[in-house]
Amino acid sequence: MPVKKKVVKKAAKKVAKKKVVKKAAKKVAKKKVAKKTKKK
Repeated sequence: MPVKKKVVKKAAKKVAKKKVVKKAAKKVAKKKVAKKTKKK
């Protein structure tokens, strides 16, 4: 059982990292769009 819990925790961390990366990517994309609109 403890081994399974460790695996679940690792999986949860991976999912959390993916979510954080997606959020960061969205923020960067928004900044790029904002820069493009400002130039126009």
